[in-house]
Amino acid sequence: MSPILLRPVREQLEHDRVIRLLQAKYKRKFDVAINPGNEQGTPVMVGQSPWFPDLVLLSNERGRKVLGVIEVETAESVNKVEAMAQWATLARLRGAFHLYVPTSMIDVARQLCVDQQILVGELWAYTAIADQVRFTLVQRTPRPGEEKTQPSVRTPPRRTPVERVRQGRPAAGRATRRAAPAAGARRSGGKATASRGAAAARKKASRPARAQKRK
Repeated sequence: MSPILLRPVREQLEHDRVIRLLQAKYKRKFDVAINPGNEQGTPVMVGQSPWFPDLVLLSNERGRKVLGVIEVETAESVNKVEAMAQWATLARLRGAFHLYVPTSMIDVARQLCVDQQILVGELWAYTAIADQVRFTLVQRTPRPGEEKTQPSVRTPPRRTPVERVRQGRPAAGRATRRAAPAAGARRSGGKATASRGAAAARKKASRPARAQKRK
């Protein structure tokens, strides 16, 4: 794969600096090989032709399987020719394809991917501020078959206040309501018995007085 264009020196230096920063970022999970500038150290095979992406993400295992590739673009290289010649080709590899572009060109890069139907696993924007470079993930698109199916969780229907009252304490409420009349009956029965007893006592007490009057 030959370069599509020759970048200005300043952009090329920034391009290679971003590559080395990404190498440090990804080496925690991968064995990372880089091809900065005109270097062609680690190729990936596309058909019978070797291609040299900016970064190649390799497995840490003995086989050093290619797990993904990364392309870093500058303002000059975000264009239709670059998208058709490089992005579209690298996106067809089995591994993941990540694309890093300047923040000012993120909308252009996204539109190019849509127009050319290029599947980018991760689209990143980077901004150089003095000696620091900041990276921002803009878009992540899983490859077909990578979506993780989550078990469906049925949400129970919301209950009305009346239903919550009925389902919360049905037995105790009904038992209390049923027991209330019986308790009332006992209380009323007790009062009636007491009143009858008092009437009988008064009647008994009044009998001697009546007998004396008759005499």
